[in-house]
Amino acid sequence: MNPRAFVTRCLALCLFLAAAGAQAGNATADEATAMVKKGVAFIKAQGTEKGYAEISNKQGQFIDRDLYLVVYGLDGTVLAHGANDKMVGKNLIDLKDIDGKAFVKERVEMAQTKSSFWQDYKFTDPVTRKIEPKTTYCERLDASVVCGGIYK
Repeated sequence: MNPRAFVTRCLALCLFLAAAGAQAGNATADEATAMVKKGVAFIKAQGTEKGYAEISNKQGQFIDRDLYLVVYGLDGTVLAHGANDKMVGKNLIDLKDIDGKAFVKERVEMAQTKSSFWQDYKFTDPVTRKIEPKTTYCERLDASVVCGGIYK
């Protein structure tokens, strides 16, 4: 085989593997923003009952690798949760991350003054099961806040 053709094929294979690896890895900020917007649109179109059920469905359209949606009422009650449906109905206003940050309280307070925002805290990555720095994009929707986060 021609050495130049061999190098070209090797580079093509490397690019393919890099693209496949990136797709299989963690979600991006753009993907989180897009998923939150898609979730908000779905809830608006289908109503809260169907919307929350779909968001909490682990096989549904709002789960992608380590990215999932969660919906909180502005009182801190979980209305939908893509990673842990056992949280639905629980008020987590006092929940704190490993550093003592009351991130749910902060989130609902931010949602009362902003229509959309990013928030940083630490949380357990559902894929690695390790506590990781996380940044979450949220949008207020009526008396709730719809969020999807990425691990840094």
